[in-house]
Amino acid sequence: MDRLVRENRFTIAVLFPAIGAITLVGSAEGWVPDPLAFNPWFVLFGVLVMRSPLVVGVLPTLDRKAVGWIGVLVAYTYAIEHLGVRTGWPYGTFEYTISLGPMLGGVPLALPVFFIPLVVNAYLLCLLLLGGRASNGWVRLLAVVPTVVAMDLVLDPGAVAVGFWDFGGGAFYGVPLSNYAGWVLSATVAVICLDRAFEMASIRDRLANCEFMLDDMVSFVILWGGINVFYGNYVPAALALAFGVGLVRTDRFDSGLLDPRR
Repeated sequence: MDRLVRENRFTIAVLFPAIGAITLVGSAEGWVPDPLAFNPWFVLFGVLVMRSPLVVGVLPTLDRKAVGWIGVLVAYTYAIEHLGVRTGWPYGTFEYTISLGPMLGGVPLALPVFFIPLVVNAYLLCLLLLGGRASNGWVRLLAVVPTVVAMDLVLDPGAVAVGFWDFGGGAFYGVPLSNYAGWVLSATVAVICLDRAFEMASIRDRLANCEFMLDDMVSFVILWGGINVFYGNYVPAALALAFGVGLVRTDRFDSGLLDPRR
């Protein structure tokens, strides 16, 4: 599996998100005809492909305890989203306006595929950037939570722009500030679960020796950065660029990754 991902890094981390950005914008702007426009199965397939480097990277570090804690995080993901859809707490009142596949209690069944990799990417990036300081649990928490919130500052404006979901307006590119308070809560829960799921020496060793483990974040920068640039969401686009700089600093977004011959 490592070899399969390694030999297809350009396709997975660059080509798929670039095509994704074009087709999502094209769907939102009416350039893509039905049934291809916002086709939920195409969306899920693209997301799963882009997630594959992260999944393959993390797999060798998983044991029964890790699977159990990730299961807790999955359950939390469904529960808090269901609560949010029904009550507006903690993210603010919103509704899904585009099908993201089968629904469970008003929540996309594939929700963990969208949410959990986002927080794992933030967690792994912070481990790399913090170095030895990442051994301190409080330092990890104080670093990862704002990183997750910053990723959502990129994601939600882009998602609102293409019409994935709608908050009915908000101060930050159509997103209410209460949404980000909710993300502080969810990011905190996620970090606590991930800290208990992963054996720190094992995950850091795998991260150091698996050059593609953060390719999903490369995809995130290209996909949502591109969408935000198109719609003139310049603050989210600048934040996406900042994540790109962070990936460059950790040697995870090098020029070779942009070369289809490699």
